[in-house]
Amino acid sequence: MSELTLLYSDLRFPEGARWHDGRLWFSDMHTGQVFRADPAARTLEEVAVVEDQPSGLGWLPDGSLLVSCMIDRKVRRLDPDGKLSVFADLSDLTDAPVNDLVTDDRGRTFLGGFGYDLYADAPQRPGPIFRIDARGRVTLVENDMVFPNGMVVLPGTSTLVVAETWAARLTAFDIGEHGDLTGKRTWAELPPGSTPDGICVDATGAVWVSSIATSQFLRVEAGGRITRTIDVERRCATDCVLGGPTGTTLFLLTSNSWQPSETTGRAGRIEMVEAGD
Repeated sequence: MSELTLLYSDLRFPEGARWHDGRLWFSDMHTGQVFRADPAARTLEEVAVVEDQPSGLGWLPDGSLLVSCMIDRKVRRLDPDGKLSVFADLSDLTDAPVNDLVTDDRGRTFLGGFGYDLYADAPQRPGPIFRIDARGRVTLVENDMVFPNGMVVLPGTSTLVVAETWAARLTAFDIGEHGDLTGKRTWAELPPGSTPDGICVDATGAVWVSSIATSQFLRVEAGGRITRTIDVERRCATDCVLGGPTGTTLFLLTSNSWQPSETTGRAGRIEMVEAGD
């Protein structure tokens, strides 16, 4: 695999990476900003700012952008005309931060939650997954995850794959006709010590995993076979997404720490590498 190419620096904690409409979108969790980037032109545009920690991004069928706002436990909606509003309020359903999300082609959003206050070193508890319909109505669909994090819907399927950070595994569900999650199963056990954070899926159905604490990006197939590993020594591997003209450019998001108090030096960056098929 080719050497990494630096695209963007001077970030704090880049997260929530998505490739959408020919652009790279991501959150800077520790600044409250959401960006749209053109890697070919090396330009970066701020599209939204929230007074919170933004994480996962998704799009409704009408083109509205959804942003997971972790601390106040809301999902905000940025309309195509630029108006920012609350789309879904989960503050009565969980007292811990919410996290990453994915929106499917029917406008249903699946959103995970910490389950406990990681930032305050609280005792670990199971984390939830919520479904939010296209009108913003929230339903708890799973309540026994080990820190649910990055999520993808495998292409051409109704299979949701979720990273469980502290369990070192990817877990799969079948998405039912009405958005229920059934058939919970292990999709891949990761190497011992792995801490899967953001994930993305390639055209063959393999999943790229950012292992935040081990400073690695892993390509894993169903069943757990690791086919590629990218090391980013002594850096937090926060997220990854495939995009570019052929969909085979892998964008790697990293930071020096996951703690907001330690990222003020703005050492976060985004690099890219051609991942192939």
